[in-house]
Amino acid sequence: MSEDTVTVGEAARLTGVSAKMIRWYEARGLLPPAARTAAGYRHYGEAEIRTLHFVRRARDLGFDVEAIAELLALWSDRERPSAAVKAIAQTRIAELRRRIAALEGMARSLERLSADCCGDERPDCPILDDLAAGTPPPARGTKPVRRPLAG
Repeated sequence: MSEDTVTVGEAARLTGVSAKMIRWYEARGLLPPAARTAAGYRHYGEAEIRTLHFVRRARDLGFDVEAIAELLALWSDRERPSAAVKAIAQTRIAELRRRIAALEGMARSLERLSADCCGDERPDCPILDDLAAGTPPPARGTKPVRRPLAG
């Protein structure tokens, strides 16, 4: 191997991508198969390190493997329309907004349940009642409905 290549461990250190994930990305086709030494050790060059940085940043932004594969293909295509890249990014933005709305809804539900819980020495707890019932919490100021346990 030339001095211009690094081992999988060094590639991991340089890119912040674990060696296990580097091998996984290679198996999924996000990274071309690594050059191998006579002993079978993987070695990566500058192009692979740049690709790993790209993949790491895309993962940090929450892109899934399929979207990253599309983005990598567009990145390597100098004739690409930027509209294709923007469409992938806008799809990710919409997914993130949906997840944020769902998380905010969960936080509101937990806030209501926590506000209804006395948090004292008594065993009554609307939080546990809600988890056991699997239904939305009762309206604030009303008594929770007790359901018998199925048995």
